[in-house]
Amino acid sequence: MSSTPGPSSWSSGEQPNEGLPSAPPYAGPQGDPGHPQQRRGNGMAVAALVLGILAIVFFWTVFGGIVLGIIGLVLGIFGARRARGGMAPHRGMAITGAVLGAIGLIAGGLIIALGVSILNSHEFKNYSDCLQHAHSQSDRQQCVDDYKNDVKH
Repeated sequence: MSSTPGPSSWSSGEQPNEGLPSAPPYAGPQGDPGHPQQRRGNGMAVAALVLGILAIVFFWTVFGGIVLGIIGLVLGIFGARRARGGMAPHRGMAITGAVLGAIGLIAGGLIIALGVSILNSHEFKNYSDCLQHAHSQSDRQQCVDDYKNDVKH
């Protein structure tokens, strides 16, 4: 005998799914023929927006500005193209993600260019050389003071 309650074990007309919401009837794999098929989601647009925001927030790092910016830009472009072709929704979200990714990419590139120019400057090389030959805290402080003076002039 099975342990599942059957119609004979229901007392006073109780039904097995009583009180539960009923599900809509299954319309098959093609959907309801009376309604147009809905577009699928656009995960690329969502990912582009998230990565674009992260690229803006972390533009001062190589990974944040450059890597996340490039990925956000590419996903935004592909997501917008899918939306334009009617294959997915959220075209505006995809474009916003692409723009934010591009801004993060540009800002990250500028930060890297600024850092490289400072590290390759004559003043920084003198400062680095001074620190290598400094033997005491007062020598290191003199290097810092000399570097500040070189940068000002």
